[in-house]
Amino acid sequence: MSGITALSSGQNAADTSGEPGLPHSIEAEQALLGALLVNNDVYDRIASLVNETHFYDPLHGRIFEVISRRIQKNALASPVTMKAFLEDDPGMAEVGGSAYLVRLAGAATSVFAARDYAQMIYDFAIRRDLIAIGEEIGSKAVAMDVDDDPKEQIVAAEQRLYQLGEQGNVDSGFQSFLKAVTDAVNVANAAYQRDGGLAGTSTGLKDMDKKLGGLHRSDLLILAGRPSMGKTSLATNIAYNIAKAHKKGALPDGGEGTVNGGVVGFYSLEMSSEQLAARILSEAARVPSDQIRRGDLTEEEFRRFVEAAKQLENCPLYIDDTAALPISQLAARARRLKRTHGLDVLIVDYLQLVRPASAKDNRVNEVSEITQGLKAIAKELDIPVVALSQLSRQVENRDDKRPQLSDLRESGSIEQDADVVMFVYRGEYYKEREKPADHEAEKMMTWQAEMEELHGKAEVIIGKQRHGPIGSVDLAFEGRFTKFSDLAQPWQGGGQDF
Repeated sequence: MSGITALSSGQNAADTSGEPGLPHSIEAEQALLGALLVNNDVYDRIASLVNETHFYDPLHGRIFEVISRRIQKNALASPVTMKAFLEDDPGMAEVGGSAYLVRLAGAATSVFAARDYAQMIYDFAIRRDLIAIGEEIGSKAVAMDVDDDPKEQIVAAEQRLYQLGEQGNVDSGFQSFLKAVTDAVNVANAAYQRDGGLAGTSTGLKDMDKKLGGLHRSDLLILAGRPSMGKTSLATNIAYNIAKAHKKGALPDGGEGTVNGGVVGFYSLEMSSEQLAARILSEAARVPSDQIRRGDLTEEEFRRFVEAAKQLENCPLYIDDTAALPISQLAARARRLKRTHGLDVLIVDYLQLVRPASAKDNRVNEVSEITQGLKAIAKELDIPVVALSQLSRQVENRDDKRPQLSDLRESGSIEQDADVVMFVYRGEYYKEREKPADHEAEKMMTWQAEMEELHGKAEVIIGKQRHGPIGSVDLAFEGRFTKFSDLAQPWQGGGQDF
């Protein structure tokens, strides 16, 4: 039985009392098409919700497509003007030719209900797609193909379901300036009420927060540096600070959620989860990380280590150390974490170790896909994403080793997609490698004085920031504990904040 025959019988396959079939409503499709033919202005109210693929009856889909194309060209779509475009359609002959268009327009009851008809058509289409995805998952699971890994099938199914959920999302179109202003005032009010007056999530480093205003939702932040500069250490410090401060409570909209700190997801593509945990424990217990690895601890240090581990048991920090993770799987796992445990900040260590979803002709295009994917995750999940990045070796060839934007590997896409680009720089690392020979007494004294000045200090250079000024932030760095902290200024008295 064709869709046209079902139309004349008035049967609705969505009714459970009828013959089993795919969910649909021929009557709703007829009502929507009739409303469009009577009043073309209806199209603006439903265009973001349905398209021709959402119609169960193929003829109705083709009629809707012609109506859409006519209206988009500012041309009238009526039974008379549509006749020339559809009279050769074989489906029209089955329902009596172009007279069917007249019947559709004549049967239109209310153009004001068109949005409801469109919503019904969309809902039934989603149900049909869910059935199709379920059948596809079942058939792939039954087929014992060597190349089809079950875990890969799960990721692919999650992607299909998420893409399906995003269809018909009409909240992302134009919005009034009043709504935009209201949202901006609410953000400013939240910052005013929050400790420290931050619009975003606090990094736990006061001077950095002052410069950045915290980590803003939907932002992609790049934290770059040469090897041994401490970018992973800084990332783990920030992750630990945010997770440690996590607190749930009542939100301004009446719901419940994160009011301080946050749930942190950490993709460690270079280090194992055990190594990363050891770094965090080293910072929390103030026990040198190399001693933890060797097990060379005094009784007092071991006691502090165990106490720190107990305190971190309920810390909402989740680590994924899967190597060479494709950007598609990275996104799918982030969605799953947000759905199951919540997610307020995502950290990726590091960008160049993420794989593109598909092989590209050159590395620049691959990195471009990865950075665009990370930015999409930030906007989609409405969280800040901090991605670490390596710098090219050209830094080493300059007298001034301070990094700049052009030093980013495959810098074009990274610089373009990022909202904030920061560089970790430790002058002590380079000065240490300039140590003169022992017999050069004068040079040795100068070198020692410079080393004392640089010792335990680090600099975070903000090379790009969409929301604020560029500049640099001075931090204290304890290499033994891989710990960054606020640097005490001379007028504050005391030394570094260790």
